[in-house]
Amino acid sequence: MLETIQTFIANNAVMLSASVLILAYIFIALERIPKVTIALIGAVAVILLNLVSQTKTVDGAINPHYYINFVDFNVIFLLVSMMIIVAITTRSGIFNWLANELLKFTKGRPVKILFMLGIFTAVVSALIDNVTTVILILPITFAIVKKLDINPIPYLIVEVFASNIGGTATLIGDPPNIIIGSAAGFSFMDFINELTGIVAIILLAVIFVMYLLFRKKLTTTEEKMKSVMEIDNSKTIEDKPLMIRSLLVLVLVIAGFVLHDKLHLETSTVAMIGACALLLFEKPTEILRDVEWNAIFFFIGLFIIIGALEASGGIKLMAQWLIDVTQGSKAMTCGLVLWISGIASGIIDNIPYTATMAPLIAEIQRELGAAYAYPIWWCLSLGACLGGNLTIIGAAANVYVSENAANKGYPIGFLYFMKYGAICVFISLVLSSAYIYLRFLR
Repeated sequence: MLETIQTFIANNAVMLSASVLILAYIFIALERIPKVTIALIGAVAVILLNLVSQTKTVDGAINPHYYINFVDFNVIFLLVSMMIIVAITTRSGIFNWLANELLKFTKGRPVKILFMLGIFTAVVSALIDNVTTVILILPITFAIVKKLDINPIPYLIVEVFASNIGGTATLIGDPPNIIIGSAAGFSFMDFINELTGIVAIILLAVIFVMYLLFRKKLTTTEEKMKSVMEIDNSKTIEDKPLMIRSLLVLVLVIAGFVLHDKLHLETSTVAMIGACALLLFEKPTEILRDVEWNAIFFFIGLFIIIGALEASGGIKLMAQWLIDVTQGSKAMTCGLVLWISGIASGIIDNIPYTATMAPLIAEIQRELGAAYAYPIWWCLSLGACLGGNLTIIGAAANVYVSENAANKGYPIGFLYFMKYGAICVFISLVLSSAYIYLRFLR
């Protein structure tokens, strides 16, 4: 009986591993069970089904199907380390101080505030993760709109869009880019060189269109505009020595990302050095509470599930299908990956989507070469990160903002958000398509 089951599993490994992945996607989309729970259950399932191996070695040799081998620890340690650095830096109050100064610079003018909040959110999201960015900016946003007595929803929607757009620009700005960077071997500067320019254009275009759509709601009185100038920012910095220390480390870590090729250090190693330097002055127990462990274990479980599909040969089959459909046309492959990624990432979380697509493109790279696959990686990055703006569940930052807004008495409905999200994503993907063509394909 046991042998029959083992034979069935071996003969149907692709179907079984794909079924576990699809079921995981379905339950993630339904949001009835926490994502981390689904990912870990799926990981246990593929291990118990022997779709990935529990043993590190076989006959004295390294087992390539050992489940730990499929966990990308470069991604894991980069995320954990950056969460530690941001958690410590946040305690100094520097992010709130910067936000207040930027808002005072606008002199309380609602339209200027919209552009300033959007640009500020995007820039910060490029340097730290987009969820942390919206966590930092939301209290400031609500304080400002309360003083101006205006509806916060236009600002919240623009901040969501800006956080996902800005996060697209760098290796560390959005989790999909961390996955792509690790899988493709791209450096921090690769992302800067290839994506920052087009991301800046997309950001300005989206904010301008949102201004046109929301302009009737962006009005207040002169008296209320002056009240913004009265914000007391003198006590926002809670710990100056911590601010100096954490900013110094943050700058050095970003410099390390830029130079990691020349330093012969992985980005995760650079981030770990920075995190350790800051932890020397802190109580680790308190700081580690601020690490989003749910996200970390979600990644681990997901890597193992996708590893089962890779070990069974399913990823290779998918890659071959894509090559066959496009008949080897680089332009068609780029277009499909960009637009499918943009739409799919708005329907399902862009993290599991990217984690599934990355090994598929890696397989295409093995089949057709690095030069062929190079622009396809950037299509995946642009599609997965920018597509997260399509719906309220497309990215973690969207979910956080919508829940926070609802708690404040300003619910953002799924269809209401999608009305603006569809416009944002359409603009983003059209501009991205033009960029990919002009940069890589003509």
